[in-house]
Amino acid sequence: MTTWTRIWRWVTVLLVALLQGLAFAHVLERPAKMQYDGALYLKLQQTLYVAWGPPNVGAFLEPAAIVATIVLAFLSRRSPRSLWLNAGAAGALLLAFPAVFFWLVAPANAAFLAATPATIPANWEVLRMSWENGHAIRFVLQFTALSLLAASIVFDRPAAPLRPGKELP
Repeated sequence: MTTWTRIWRWVTVLLVALLQGLAFAHVLERPAKMQYDGALYLKLQQTLYVAWGPPNVGAFLEPAAIVATIVLAFLSRRSPRSLWLNAGAAGALLLAFPAVFFWLVAPANAAFLAATPATIPANWEVLRMSWENGHAIRFVLQFTALSLLAASIVFDRPAAPLRPGKELP
């Protein structure tokens, strides 16, 4: 593996780890947020999470992580094990975004951002469940991607040669 590929792998793992941090935060917040009334939940959606989307870092982090993982899969094409692990990571990220995001999360985001305290959607609890479940699913998929990337590092490393006369520990 070339030095540039190793650097690219390092950058990819960091991007996916940062993305995983965002998803983990959503999962950790879920139990408390499921107890909030519509007005408080709406306020959180319109204030706390606005910075996670466009034009802020959160909007660019996920596409960057996906592209980096796809490029890493291409760069590791000469090592079948790494190729399949990295391609699996890319597949998991592509399921998380755009598939799960646009299916479960984006419609709820749009409804909550368009609402006001006086016009909380009648189905806000359904939207909340869609948003929360979507982020939980995305967490699992992103965790899978990070795990596959870590496995590609572990299994791609050559075993250290034994010195003559030395036994295995």
